Amino acid sequence: MHDLVCFCCQQSAEKYLKGILVELGQNVPRTHNLEDLLSLLLPTYPHLAALRRGLKFLIQFAVEARYPGFHATKAQAAAALRWAGCVGDACRAVLGVRPRRQRRKSP
Repeated sequence: MHDLVCFCCQQSAEKYLKGILVELGQNVPRTHNLEDLLSLLLPTYPHLAALRRGLKFLIQFAVEARYPGFHATKAQAAAALRWAGCVGDACRAVLGVRPRRQRRKSP
C-alpha cells in the first residue's frame, strides 16, 4: 500500500497547486511536474518556494508508482504524507481555506 499512499500524496499536491492556478485565472497545464506548476505560482506567491524540496520528492510518485516494479518503502510513504500535508497547508492558506484538522499523535 505504500505505493498507493505515495501516488495519492503526489496527486494531492498537484491538485492543490492547480487549484491555485485556477483561482488566479491562469491556464492549467496538463502536467504532473510539480516544479513546473510551482514556477507558475512563484511570481504571485514567492513564499511557496519553501515547498520546492518536497515537491521534488513527490514528483517521483506521479507515474512510476502506478505500475508494477515500483515499490515505495514505509519511510517514503511517511515522508510523502508529511510533504503532502505541508503543501496542502500552504495552499489552503493561499486559498483562504481553513487549515486541515491535525491528527493526534498516539502516545
